[in-house]
Amino acid sequence: MPSAVQTDLALILFLPAFCIVGALYCFYPRRPRGALRWIADLAVLALAALASVAAMRWGFRAATGVGGTMWKQVLATLLAFGFFFGIVGIAAFVRARLLRRMTGS
Repeated sequence: MPSAVQTDLALILFLPAFCIVGALYCFYPRRPRGALRWIADLAVLALAALASVAAMRWGFRAATGVGGTMWKQVLATLLAFGFFFGIVGIAAFVRARLLRRMTGS
């Protein structure tokens, strides 16, 4: 398997899950939705994707030990998953608090 594909395998495998979670993050809650919110949501998703790729590549390079090449893929996948969902989760919490303040609820 080519080296570039091997290091990006975690991203390729999780791309459908990342797309689904990213769409849910952008579309809920439905209101209020303005241009500023769209820009902020897309910026969060871009940050999460970039951090996920960086963590995945770092994990693939940093994995050593008895697991061999499988351990490299496992660590890269766990880091990619954790960083993406961690950033989106924190952003969803912060956005919910900001929207609650803005609407006065």
